[in-house]
Amino acid sequence: MDFKQMYQEKLVSAEKAASVIKSGDWVDYGWTTATPVAVDKAIAKRLPELTDVNFRGGILMWVPEIFKIENPAEHMTWNSWHMGGIERKAIAQGFSYYAPIRYSELPRYYRESQNKPDVAVFQVSPMDEHGFFNFGPNASHMAAVCETSKVVIVEVNENMPVCFGGTEEGVHISHVDMIVEGDNPAIAEMGGGAAATDVDQAVAKLILEEIPDGACLQLGIGGMPNAVGALIAQSDLKDLGVHTEMYVDAFVDIAKAGKITGARKNIDKGRQVYAFGAGTKKLYDYLNKNPECMSAPVNYTNDVRTIAALDNFMSINNAVDLDLFGQVNAESAGIKHISGAGGQLDFVLGAYLSKGGKSFICCSSTFKKKDGTLESRIVPTLAPGSIVTDTRANIHYLVTEYGKVNLKGLSTWQKTEAIISVAHPQFRDQLIAEAEKMHIWRASNKR
Repeated sequence: MDFKQMYQEKLVSAEKAASVIKSGDWVDYGWTTATPVAVDKAIAKRLPELTDVNFRGGILMWVPEIFKIENPAEHMTWNSWHMGGIERKAIAQGFSYYAPIRYSELPRYYRESQNKPDVAVFQVSPMDEHGFFNFGPNASHMAAVCETSKVVIVEVNENMPVCFGGTEEGVHISHVDMIVEGDNPAIAEMGGGAAATDVDQAVAKLILEEIPDGACLQLGIGGMPNAVGALIAQSDLKDLGVHTEMYVDAFVDIAKAGKITGARKNIDKGRQVYAFGAGTKKLYDYLNKNPECMSAPVNYTNDVRTIAALDNFMSINNAVDLDLFGQVNAESAGIKHISGAGGQLDFVLGAYLSKGGKSFICCSSTFKKKDGTLESRIVPTLAPGSIVTDTRANIHYLVTEYGKVNLKGLSTWQKTEAIISVAHPQFRDQLIAEAEKMHIWRASNKR
């Protein structure tokens, strides 16, 4: 095959690519940093002529042009596998919706569902000498998207890092229908949030005590996991491994501090495995053509069986709130949507199945409302509409700035007592009173 000739034959303008979209189509926009730019602008120009175009993607890192048209709800829906702030704002405009699914199931869903994409359009790195376009830090479910879409359009971005993997880290030109040479924007950056607070640091120190040499790490996004990463980078730990859903800046810091070798990993020895990565330029530069890092499909990274095969697996994730039964909500504030199921439950289950493994749900004990009122994140029962991300049977360690407790296997009254013990002192008596009403507190418990 003459790949260069094929490339020229399939090269089209963004406007030509956008012209294939019809009313009623399902259009896949890729994932995070791979969301299209040039073709998105072209689609936005003709979208007012169309109706019921259903876009699908996740974790938007900039506002797409299709969101900016007049009355978008009359022409489109945005269906997100995992929501960020941009998508949350679009919910109120009546065209953005969450698609609840365990993230690990996406590749299978695409391959087996009847609701296959009519068009897939997303950014990739330039074609290599073998005819492959790399997905960048977005292997995730993209191979399954390409396999099942009627039309595959790639938008080439020279700034997209090339992320080595094992399988499904790119698409071959023979499976691509159209190629658009995009505007080569810088890859969108996602910070780790605000600087770590004193609460973040306190929680991180409690978790650090539980991590042994040779442990395999999974970090979620946010201040607390990043605070844990910062402490690990400064610690005496050695021979750590990485197997995670999302690759974040903290891993770069830990690796550059010499703490990550992957030498003790039972599988993928020496490789840092991830489904997607989003962070600062530091992260993209580190992942680019780095053979130490392994971009892999999410049905591998997040598979409970894969996680369980790694000894001393440490899963560290955030929560919005949790109740006295041990039900963890990491997705919503009541009916107000925040993020999504993601892979948290997969890692909670997999870490506990791992030999020596532990999963940590960490959160600050309180938060402040807009009016300055202090509210407890530990509540008697979750608010109506709150989503149970991790059921009460699955939680392992709970960590706040007031301590850490192992909740696995405890009777209801024991679990309630342990949870209240790490709540903010201001709310403990109130929580005890509510627990008594629910008959999950024994009068003999210490107050």
